[in-house]
Amino acid sequence: MALVDQIQQRFTAGLVYGEPIEKDGVILLPAVRVLGGGGGGSGERKDPESVGEGGGFGLMARPAGSWVITGSGARWVPAIDAVPIVFAVTVLVMSYLRYRLRVSR
Repeated sequence: MALVDQIQQRFTAGLVYGEPIEKDGVILLPAVRVLGGGGGGSGERKDPESVGEGGGFGLMARPAGSWVITGSGARWVPAIDAVPIVFAVTVLVMSYLRYRLRVSR
């Protein structure tokens, strides 16, 4: 249970929000999208030497945006994540090239 407690202690707002950045009276508070998952297992056979256990945990963080805080209020500015855009363009280009190669044969 100690491992689970350590993992829970790490899931705080500091995992999502970065350190505030202040310049000219404007505060920028960066944020990320955090996804995580884990699993575990155990097994035992009749043979005493065949006992097994296992576990794993994964964590992924991607930019989400920033809060821009001024004297007149706060507003959310979303981050532009280029990975899905690049992936979509790559799929379209590859599909087009594949089509052109079939037509030219």
